Amino acid sequence: MTAAAGYRGRFAPSPTGPLHAGSLVAALASWLDTRAHGGRWLVRIEDVDTPRCVPGADRLILQQLAACGLHPDEAPTWQSARFDAYRAALDALVGRGLAYACACSRKDIEAALAAQGRPRVRGHEAPYPGTCRAGLHGRPARAWRLRVPEGTVDWTDRRLGVQRQDVQREVGDFILLRADGLWAYQLAVVVDDAAQGITDVVRGEDLADNTPRQLVLQRALGVPTPRYLHTPLVLGANGEKLSKQNGAAPLELSDPLLALDAAAQVLGLPSSSSGNVAQALAAWVAQWPFLQSRG
Repeated sequence: MTAAAGYRGRFAPSPTGPLHAGSLVAALASWLDTRAHGGRWLVRIEDVDTPRCVPGADRLILQQLAACGLHPDEAPTWQSARFDAYRAALDALVGRGLAYACACSRKDIEAALAAQGRPRVRGHEAPYPGTCRAGLHGRPARAWRLRVPEGTVDWTDRRLGVQRQDVQREVGDFILLRADGLWAYQLAVVVDDAAQGITDVVRGEDLADNTPRQLVLQRALGVPTPRYLHTPLVLGANGEKLSKQNGAAPLELSDPLLALDAAAQVLGLPSSSSGNVAQALAAWVAQWPFLQSRG
């Protein structure tokens, strides 16, 4: 094992239901990467989107992780207890002119894009056209947005390689505080990764598109940028990412080793020949393929 001084990883599930096969892949990858680098592994319950949270799902997720031998090295945290930190971050950005109030509804945004000859692409979030950058002009504020600078954001994923996105053009000034008063995922995750000293983010490939926005926000807040590793996805019968939204079945954990073995194979690891969870995890740590690619 190669020890990485100060390595801190995390698994950050949303409690919208129990873990499924896809989320176990992300949890296992994060745990293995942390253990392979001699680091500390944290669990953060990302429950800022309260209308989507299922009562008791957070405790069930922790039980599922424990059944699979994935135990955090520190007490789990909940984003719902961190709202003051998100408010302080937003206030700091506003104070430096890096965030501003927005009065636009979704319909307003689509109309503005159409007027600019940039119609919304079906299945993709419409990029914000910057309508309120110069002020609200008497309209009431609905949300708060980050003032995204021009230019491309370049970063290197430990599995996917070199990545690039023009955040201003492809996304626009993105939301930090939603119109319904809820904190946006992008702000919460950046603030919490910085507060917990996270050095390495290991998560599903579907979240890779979020990374450029988080890099922009990290720079605006003046906090460190972790290394990123985005893992392969588990696909459903329809070829789409397996998720709670498309009816992914909860993990069947009557035999945790069987579930872990399936997750390990998605990560390119061999099927376990061990008789128990602890032995299988130890073997996979020794075989972890991303040990030397932390860049």
